[in-house]
Amino acid sequence: MVSVLNPSGGVDCRIEVVERADGTTVLLAGRLMAAQVHELWGTCAAIGRDVRVDLSDLLSADPVGVDALRRLHHNGAELVGVPAYFRRWLE
Repeated sequence: MVSVLNPSGGVDCRIEVVERADGTTVLLAGRLMAAQVHELWGTCAAIGRDVRVDLSDLLSADPVGVDALRRLHHNGAELVGVPAYFRRWLE
């Protein structure tokens, strides 16, 4: 599990890798901000092919975070648990 802390000491976004029988999933929780995008890209790159990103617990994302998710999806990542209000931003 990787947690990215903001300067005030709180967690903006938790990035957690879970390995299951059906594949590896990156779980995102909280607020995906520009500061965490590098860590998200690195985490997904380390997994390699067949990346699944679960957004069920993602509360929000800034424009850089939305763009990163959009690019991951266009590069073949499977986005699951996408909240309805996020879908239009990811198209």
